[in-house]
Amino acid sequence: MATIGSFTATDNGFTGTIKTLNLYVKAKIVRSQRTSKGAPDFRVLTGDVEIGVGWQRQALDREHAYISVKLDDPSFQAPIYATLAPTQGDDELQLIWSRTLRRQGR
Repeated sequence: MATIGSFTATDNGFTGTIKTLNLYVKAKIVRSQRTSKGAPDFRVLTGDVEIGVGWQRQALDREHAYISVKLDDPSFQAPIYATLAPTQGDDELQLIWSRTLRRQGR
């Protein structure tokens, strides 16, 4: 797992920075109007450009909420999936990426 962003809460979502090897941008995660059951709850923007979406989720323990984020950029080989969650004892939220392990079909 790697922290690729830090955010703070705002009235309409979150604001912060996303940093990867190819991306270093100020970003905001804003609540969006859902148009269907599977539509995202949030849009991830840098300036006026949408670079991702997010869905509100509830942890299995039902005590912790988080946002499941999908980021995409032409410099990425594939979309990045991450979790935006609060850190213990802090008002800051961390955007945490972890590689999904997939079985190789051989």
